[in-house]
Amino acid sequence: MRKIKIYGAGSIGNHLAHASRNLGYEVLISDIDEDALRRTKEEIYPDRYGKWDDSIRLSLVKEIPADEYFDVVFIGTPPDTHMALALKTLKEETPKVLLIEKPLCTPDLKNAQALFEASEASDTTVLVGYNHGLGDNTVEMERLMAEGVIGTAITLYGGIHEHWGGIFKAHPWLSGPSDTYLGFAGRGGGACGEHSHGIHIWQHFAHLLGKGKIVEVSAIMDIVDDGKVNYDSFCNLNLRTEKGFVGTVAQDVITAPAKKYMKLQGDAGFLEWHVNYSSEGDAVMVSRDGKEGEVNILPKTR
Repeated sequence: MRKIKIYGAGSIGNHLAHASRNLGYEVLISDIDEDALRRTKEEIYPDRYGKWDDSIRLSLVKEIPADEYFDVVFIGTPPDTHMALALKTLKEETPKVLLIEKPLCTPDLKNAQALFEASEASDTTVLVGYNHGLGDNTVEMERLMAEGVIGTAITLYGGIHEHWGGIFKAHPWLSGPSDTYLGFAGRGGGACGEHSHGIHIWQHFAHLLGKGKIVEVSAIMDIVDDGKVNYDSFCNLNLRTEKGFVGTVAQDVITAPAKKYMKLQGDAGFLEWHVNYSSEGDAVMVSRDGKEGEVNILPKTR
């Protein structure tokens, strides 16, 4: 049986634990806070999934046996702790997979190069939790892009527009952004960090188009700085790749209801990628030769 170690007993830690148990894996959830572990067992997990799973082990980080092997290590802690935990894992352990929740690190990129070099030297597969890149809507976009149904790509634009009230609803022990990294852009919070799915999926599609990596960025941000928090509530990013491909990504923590989409405009039509397009699921829209777009719903349960 595969063994999973999760750092962080918050919302993402519980999601990862439940998903791992559904796959039949042995799970350990760890945290530095005893109250976080108690909250997981008594509140978060049973409230979400019906009841606590007694097979899940709970442990303070300092009490995990140093010689215990885990096939997969998940890091689901605040972004400003990711690098230290990831580097420690690669130095002291040999898991098959190390998955780090997004965003990977803080905006100053501290220790990002060190992690890259450590991952290159390791047999461990190192991943970052941009799960939208694996959705059925993304797979369908990839298929249509490969078929060239919209001709030559001209531009790509879209965004992740979502009020962060849902995040705090999932973390009722927090009174607001000042209680967590979310209220501090320098710690990996704010719109640019928390909703960086938009930047990721833009870069993913640009790679598939053969346009290369982003090399130039200009931005306008609305900064909230009231002495208690310092974060961007809205960011509008203009992007250019190494091949000269240009587009935009907007991300915010203020829009309700949420809109998450990306539009690829070609000279013979367009493709649109949508998350939570309707109550039925995600979607991909395709339009050829100026005709009204055809919507393909990709059902999902969450």
